[in-house]
Amino acid sequence: MSAALSCRSANANLCGPALTVRCRDDFFGLVLAIEQAKPGDVLVVDGGGSTIALAGELFARAALARGVAGIIVDAAYRDIAYVATCELPVFSRHTGPMAGTVQRLGVVNEPVTCGGVTVRPGDLVIADHEGIVVLDPATAEATLRAAAGVKEAEARIVARLDAGGSLRDCLNVEEHAARLAAGEPSTLRITA
Repeated sequence: MSAALSCRSANANLCGPALTVRCRDDFFGLVLAIEQAKPGDVLVVDGGGSTIALAGELFARAALARGVAGIIVDAAYRDIAYVATCELPVFSRHTGPMAGTVQRLGVVNEPVTCGGVTVRPGDLVIADHEGIVVLDPATAEATLRAAAGVKEAEARIVARLDAGGSLRDCLNVEEHAARLAAGEPSTLRITA
């Protein structure tokens, strides 16, 4: 998702299936979603990027009580003094004190767009301080295995660097530079 969605809470780490909500400047749809949420769900709110707050302290507390894994709001979040100390992962595009209305039902459990990404109910949502990723459950296992392989390769590079090595000891730097200089296609590869 867009890097414009920032962690607002004390804990940024979340992983769980998406429970999707679409609402515009009215947060009643999010009230309904919190009441439907199962433990481990991630509430993903398509708020259209609005500066109107669609959630705050009470929603974070209610989500914690239900065992929700986190809340991601593509709009504003309020009550940041509390949220900043909260263990529930909360991400939002904006912060602000102006709350929305409660006059529309919103849409719950249908595909939404959040942070520029289409999110379907049940998609796997993973987040940390670096950002938010959405995976199709059908391909999530393969994607996560590939990510684990990258982390293992990076650990080998870190070990070499910690032992006094350089990036040239770990990557095909000279070969890659020569091929690029010659106008040839090339890929920077890990050699460690």
